[in-house]
Amino acid sequence: MAAIPLNTFKTTALDLTTASQTVYTTPVGVTTVILLAQVANINTTNQITVSASFIRGSNTTSIIKNTIVPINDATSLLTGKLILQTGDSFVANCSINSSGQLLLSYLETANA
Repeated sequence: MAAIPLNTFKTTALDLTTASQTVYTTPVGVTTVILLAQVANINTTNQITVSASFIRGSNTTSIIKNTIVPINDATSLLTGKLILQTGDSFVANCSINSSGQLLLSYLETANA
């Protein structure tokens, strides 16, 4: 088994749909710090709404719910950092398919 690097910065980009999508799940042996979660509205005629949640086990906690993102604008889904432990997930969706582009930047740290 290959060793997990101590600290790795990563970024994930995803076109959101109306169905909740798992954007990221923390791997085994890792703790993750979500540094940035931003959604841009690329729809040229309609505003969108965006929701995001944190999932740990069978518990789902809303981070932001039905927040309006105006045409050609963006919004941050977090006002601070979010810590995810092994198996925790970050999920998101928007009101119009392929109209919200999510950018998620995070730091993965190997557990000692």
